[in-house]
Amino acid sequence: FTGKPQIFTAGNDLEDFLKNPPNSKDAPVFQFLWEISHVGKPIVAAVSGAAVGIGTTLLLHCDLVYAADNAKFSMPFTQLGLCPEAASSLLLPHIAGYQRAAEKLLLGEAFDAAEAHAMGIVNRVLSAEELLPFAQKQAAKLAALPASSVRVTKQLMKKNRVAATEAQMAAEIEHFAKMLTAPEAKEAFTAFFEK
Repeated sequence: FTGKPQIFTAGNDLEDFLKNPPNSKDAPVFQFLWEISHVGKPIVAAVSGAAVGIGTTLLLHCDLVYAADNAKFSMPFTQLGLCPEAASSLLLPHIAGYQRAAEKLLLGEAFDAAEAHAMGIVNRVLSAEELLPFAQKQAAKLAALPASSVRVTKQLMKKNRVAATEAQMAAEIEHFAKMLTAPEAKEAFTAFFEK
């Protein structure tokens, strides 16, 4: 996964969310997250610039994540009257520890690449110029290895979390859909659009 030099992803389109709320696991955004969580091949991400919402939570499903020193991560779900998605309420505490995850998910404040690295979300921080060539080199290394060995190794590493990830993702989808149409979210979205 890559984005543009100044933005990895701005997250989901809030106006579209209001017009077409993703209210079931069949919604395209949730199908996308479900597919990412079940990919058998390694996923490499090169993050530069802003990674908002889904742009950060999808990284929790990636195998190798590299970030430019200009990367900024945020999961502003609570600020928008929503809850986390992509099983991030399960995976982030597992990766970063409960206290760090609680700070990021409950407050929704942005953090930089160095902090993402310290939390274990990012494997390595590089300059913006080095990022893509390095990520491509790492992907090429993976591609040169025996495919079945890489696939089975990934499968074994994730095996104990598959059922829990699926259950958490389903619970998050249910809550997210309800919260999206609640008055708190509507107020938060209105305030966001007025900025």
